[in-house]
Amino acid sequence: QVQLVESEGGLVQPGGSLRLSCAASGITFSIYDMGWYRQAPGKQRELVAAFTRGGITNYPDSVQGRFTISRDNAKNTVYLQMNNLKPEDTAVYYCNAKRRRAIGATEYWGQGTQVTVSS
Repeated sequence: QVQLVESEGGLVQPGGSLRLSCAASGITFSIYDMGWYRQAPGKQRELVAAFTRGGITNYPDSVQGRFTISRDNAKNTVYLQMNNLKPEDTAVYYCNAKRRRAIGATEYWGQGTQVTVSS
């Protein structure tokens, strides 16, 4: 039974901060690449942060310097710290866990949480 349970998002003013968490169960957390994606109305889902099992992090230019992904393998939890939020960050945010192997990939998703940045 695999579950990725995300914390609640919320309404934040521009320039504000918010931290999301995603707690995983039912997987060997340390061997999965973890990431955060978001999807805004009328737009395609996009990767906003990734943290591989090997310790490599990746961010697109749109969030570089503002968002930070971290993971605590002992707690089976991945976090997304969002600072200096902008209205363009408004979206549903999804936690993702992926295990890549030569024989294929296994992937799981959180339930999604709404983040709204507005004054």
